Amino acid sequence: MYEQVSHSLLNDILIALDPELKGDDLKHFYIRLGANFYAIHSLFQLLYGERRDFRLQMHKLVEVMAKQYRNRANELRNRDLAREKDHDWFLSEKLVGYALYCQEYAQGLKGMHEKLDYLQELGINLVHIMPILDGPKGRNDGGYAVRDFRKIDSKYGTLADLDALSADMRSRDMLLVLDVVVNHTSDEHEWAKKAKKGNKKYQEYYYTYADRKIPDLFEQTMPEVFPETAPGNFTWDESMQRWVMTVFNEFQWDLNYKNPAVFIEMIDIILFWANHGADVIRLDAVAFLWKKIGSTCQNEREAHLILQLMKDCCQVTAPGALFIAEAIVAPVEVIKYFGEDAINAKECEIAYNPTFMALLWEAVATKKATLLDIGVRNLPTKLDRATWLNYVRCHDDIGLGFDDNDIRAAGYDPQAHRRFMVDYYTGQYPDSSATGVAFGRNEKTGDARISGSLASLAGLETALLNNDAAAIDISVNTIILLHSMIAAFGGIPLLYYGDSIGTLNDNTYLTDENKHHDSRWVHRPTLDWEKAKRRHEPGTVENRIFTAIQRLIAVRKQIPAFADLNNREMLDVKNPHLMVFLRFASRGMYSRVLVIANFDTSPQTMNLRELDAVNLFEHREARELYSDRPISTRSGELLIPPLGFYWLQL
Repeated sequence: MYEQVSHSLLNDILIALDPELKGDDLKHFYIRLGANFYAIHSLFQLLYGERRDFRLQMHKLVEVMAKQYRNRANELRNRDLAREKDHDWFLSEKLVGYALYCQEYAQGLKGMHEKLDYLQELGINLVHIMPILDGPKGRNDGGYAVRDFRKIDSKYGTLADLDALSADMRSRDMLLVLDVVVNHTSDEHEWAKKAKKGNKKYQEYYYTYADRKIPDLFEQTMPEVFPETAPGNFTWDESMQRWVMTVFNEFQWDLNYKNPAVFIEMIDIILFWANHGADVIRLDAVAFLWKKIGSTCQNEREAHLILQLMKDCCQVTAPGALFIAEAIVAPVEVIKYFGEDAINAKECEIAYNPTFMALLWEAVATKKATLLDIGVRNLPTKLDRATWLNYVRCHDDIGLGFDDNDIRAAGYDPQAHRRFMVDYYTGQYPDSSATGVAFGRNEKTGDARISGSLASLAGLETALLNNDAAAIDISVNTIILLHSMIAAFGGIPLLYYGDSIGTLNDNTYLTDENKHHDSRWVHRPTLDWEKAKRRHEPGTVENRIFTAIQRLIAVRKQIPAFADLNNREMLDVKNPHLMVFLRFASRGMYSRVLVIANFDTSPQTMNLRELDAVNLFEHREARELYSDRPISTRSGELLIPPLGFYWLQL
């Protein structure tokens, strides 16, 4: 859009730019800059327009974007152009992700090369390597307390190692996902060190105060993220003689985005990693980016403006790179991190779907799909050009963020039902075989979240210990059912390392002084590659799980209806143990697929006449795509196996 004020400023900036940032090889940059500058200027003005140095800061922002484009390799520039032409590429049914810690998975970045074969064998083509940036030893929150945003931690390797891995992955058509922690730094970051020494410029990179007056005002409405281990939201720094905002941990200092210098620093860092081959940037803790007295300091409008500005800047310099919003908040808030445009994602193209994940675990515990069905129906409709990351487990805990109204609609008391969930997955409930661990227990409210590996939460640890063949079957079938759901639901399925071979809890974290206080380490083990070898031994638990998930992925990639185009319709059935929905597409032989999942440990019957209103069964037979066998519909009923599922071609 042409607008005189913004483009007059742009002309002034371009005239003053370093001659090295001009030339024919930057033509695509300047075309995109011209197309996006009105939006960039408007957002920057909303955030920082009252500052006297506004024009100077705008100049610095454009200069950073131009420098990073100049540094962008031709191979990556060409990939940008290809993705601009195929703008829905990330909505494909062929994308399947995997999240891992490279040290625990492959002993570092160099070891990743040979381990990519395992991922390709499984069918993975998008790999999220968990935080690898330089951080202090011990006090680093699993890598989310960053000491240097442009340096790889030496225990993982070097920048050259990452570049080599990125090139290897591109040669295999695998996408690389990297983290950028945008909300905070380690207290050992260079900016924090300068702030501690009294440097006012860098003290303004954070929220620091000489006394408790303003911190106390913040605390009146700010919740505690980690009440057990990090109560409160401010920490006194003795060397600086000031209070500093530390929402997550005392060693993680929150960045102050009211300062445009912070924004410019962070967009420079995001583009730096895009230039080192990151196809997708996972932006950590985006819900916390803007702090305001009198609010919870989460999900503020300005946080969304910051993300929109980051996206516009990235689209100028590295438009082939996508953003993931790490916002584990209520569904009505999560959906906003795509942006509020009618079609396109104006903030992040991808967001985690924590509500769906938690609802799946609720269905396993209750053996009913009632709350799952209600919760899914009440998920806000996402934008057409945006997608979910659907996952069963991840590096984090399981939060029970169901909507209270949904819980009541399912027939439960919200507080009692959450307490049941914690008791069930920590093995305190009489009929539970789960061996999870409570996390973040708040003694004031009684709330808690849940840690534990997928297999242990599904009861496999207990079943193996008791050598109970029937219980092992239930656990294995639960694991497969959950993966079938994330594969079919709509979005990018994201597997967690070790889950495809039934990795159990790792309690060795209890003997590590840097980890014992954080139960999430119970599901962050070193991958047992001897155990992984058993995936090729028929009849083993590892083989049963691995081959089933491998098959799920292979079949998913053949079904156009599983692309994420807002093409899902929830269907009503009377059997409370069943979740039923239709996926559809405008092309291909698998253009309509009926998904049926049974969360009970007993077989369940579905009356096909309940689906007559949508004319799903015009024939006497359907094909089950996962097993590749015909299913008779002559009787008007379907028998769904215990913890089983069907993907029926219609």
